[in-house]
Amino acid sequence: MKKIIFYKVSFIILLMLSFGCSEDYLQEEPPHIMAGESLYNSYNGFESGLNGLYALMRIGRANDDHLQLVLSGVDNMCTNYDTEKFFSDWGELNSPTEGDFEDIFAWCYEIINAANTIINRAENENIDWTGGTSSPDGNKNRVLAEARALRAWAYRFLTYCWGDVPLNLEESLGSSINTDWQRTPVEKVRQQIISDLLFAQQHISADGSYQGRITKGAVQHYLAEMYLVKNMPDSAEYWADQVIDNPEYELVTERYGVLESEPGVVFMDMFQEGNQNRLEGNTEALWVIQFEANVIGGGESKIRRYHGCRYDLINIDGVTPLEITFDRGGRNKSYFAPTKFAIDLYEDQDERGSNFAIRKFFILKDEVENAPLRGDDLPPGYSYGDTIWNDWSEDLTADHNKVANWPWSRKADGTDPNDVRSDYNFNDQVYLRLADTYLLKAEAQLKQGFPEQAATTINIVRERSNATPVTDVDLDFILDERSRELFLEEERRFTLLRTHKWLERVAAYNKYGGEKIAPRDTLFPIPQVVIDANLTTPMEQNPGW
Repeated sequence: MKKIIFYKVSFIILLMLSFGCSEDYLQEEPPHIMAGESLYNSYNGFESGLNGLYALMRIGRANDDHLQLVLSGVDNMCTNYDTEKFFSDWGELNSPTEGDFEDIFAWCYEIINAANTIINRAENENIDWTGGTSSPDGNKNRVLAEARALRAWAYRFLTYCWGDVPLNLEESLGSSINTDWQRTPVEKVRQQIISDLLFAQQHISADGSYQGRITKGAVQHYLAEMYLVKNMPDSAEYWADQVIDNPEYELVTERYGVLESEPGVVFMDMFQEGNQNRLEGNTEALWVIQFEANVIGGGESKIRRYHGCRYDLINIDGVTPLEITFDRGGRNKSYFAPTKFAIDLYEDQDERGSNFAIRKFFILKDEVENAPLRGDDLPPGYSYGDTIWNDWSEDLTADHNKVANWPWSRKADGTDPNDVRSDYNFNDQVYLRLADTYLLKAEAQLKQGFPEQAATTINIVRERSNATPVTDVDLDFILDERSRELFLEEERRFTLLRTHKWLERVAAYNKYGGEKIAPRDTLFPIPQVVIDANLTTPMEQNPGW
């Protein structure tokens, strides 16, 4: 988090370079103007470019529309608010003119162009690559590796959402605007993703010493995922094992860190503020996204605001008893919520489904930070210390949405302690971790015809949370287990599309819009503004749009 100010400056520089123009009247370059030629001439300049690239990814990934796109409208997460119809009224809002599609499509290509700028300019002669702790060649290869890894990440995002997309590996300049883009077959795009990841995993460190950046383990994890997409499960298992067998990465199996002496469960320690990063003891982390409150460039995330329920609106006999507090997660909006199916997946003893992990109830307190002299208001017949339960006895539907008393994942709990009503949370977020890799390995083993081996692999993850060991599994069980373990973390839409289960499971378990989905909804429409801007050569739209 301490480098976030530098990240912000680098991000501004990167945007200037990526989208600047090169008209003749702008060729004069005063000393105070930053341009590609003056930035990308040294190792430190490329480090600034990389920091800006990560900031672009981080800021976009924390955006509310992006979060909904990858987390909601699936089997384990649904809309829970009348005005948030993006993933419930599929037929009405999912159209080529939908602004959210435009924003996300453009964001991915901004990342790609920024990465291409770094990759292309790194091949220029006379760059001073000295600096840091590596050799000049080592510095250059690591810079290239990180840029190629993020380019692969952005194309991964695009192919899951839109299928065939334009593949561009060159820096786009303001002086050259293409109007004849062609959609590249998804198989070719994914081959480029794999090529970028194979190069990157050779030159990126495993230890996470560059806090907030992608690690070797994360790159190899994505290789395992890509080989599953290509139906090459033996290769997927190989790359999963490269992560699992690396001594730098271990599942967290004991309490640690800031709340170690407080009541809690092992599973949730890695999500506590001060525990998320590898340097803070999270041996399971493969990639952690950084935020920090009240710091220029610190950024903010809306995931807690959009996901947590409005517990302050719970009404019992005319009394709204619960104060908004830091301990309860701050002020929430409940725009998307777990489905009843997702909440009911856990066994009673599974600690991933306990109140430490999923907020199912509250304890009335006689003293809270917002009202230390009076505490929560007591409804008739209640006393301090009594429990108020959330209610998930019925499915969330368009006619039965519950913003006030519905459970939510506490992985993203957090707010500004000086302003608990703030819309944002600033705690670092575990974006990718080793348990996910174990579950990819189990999937690869199952696809090779070894369900018992897959069960053994899954049990390594289940044991940590006191879940009952299993002896045999199928694909649906693995998807259920991914929900139990990775809820609010994994990009669930991508997982279900990759396994060809999105249509089936959303229709079965998402009662707030799942009944409206159609085969066309497996791919989003190419934004109409993109099609309209392709003046020279018509760009084909996805089927059904």
